Amino acid sequence: MGLLDRLKRAASSTTGGTHVRPAEEAAPPRVSALPDRGDRAADELPLTPESTRPGDEDRARIKAGLAALEVEGVDVDDLTSLGEGLDRALSGWMTRHGEDHDGIVERYAIGIGEHLVRRTDLTWAVVTDVFGTDLAVSAGDFVVVPHNLVAVRWMRRETGWAPRVVGHLVDLRTRSR
Repeated sequence: MGLLDRLKRAASSTTGGTHVRPAEEAAPPRVSALPDRGDRAADELPLTPESTRPGDEDRARIKAGLAALEVEGVDVDDLTSLGEGLDRALSGWMTRHGEDHDGIVERYAIGIGEHLVRRTDLTWAVVTDVFGTDLAVSAGDFVVVPHNLVAVRWMRRETGWAPRVVGHLVDLRTRSR
């Protein structure tokens, strides 16, 4: 439909100075950021994240990730070392594309999570919410999914962020004790 046709239609649909939008021109429905809840009623969705302790498989993942970072010479207790290691890994991956990036994201996410566990009141947990189940660090309903922190910035090829972002989380959680 051309501009003039739309203007004519709008003029003919106006009643008392108020525009009445015909049904076929109704605004499209808003897209929800939440996943489809299926057949469950809204009151059945968890209002707060539900967490459990990591199982043997999750603890093995954490141990393996920390061991891999140690081999790279990354000190998980030092945010500068962690950030520089992540930046080197991203730069190397962009140059060579040799290693699967999922493995890199995994080990640096575990490194960031472990740094938060060592420096704050957060503990490792397997957290389930309306977005799914993830290995996370949490305290009550405060949840950080380190894989999300790393993966989103990896996709944007962002460097230099880890000391600032993780440092902020450390400051936030040590003040809340």
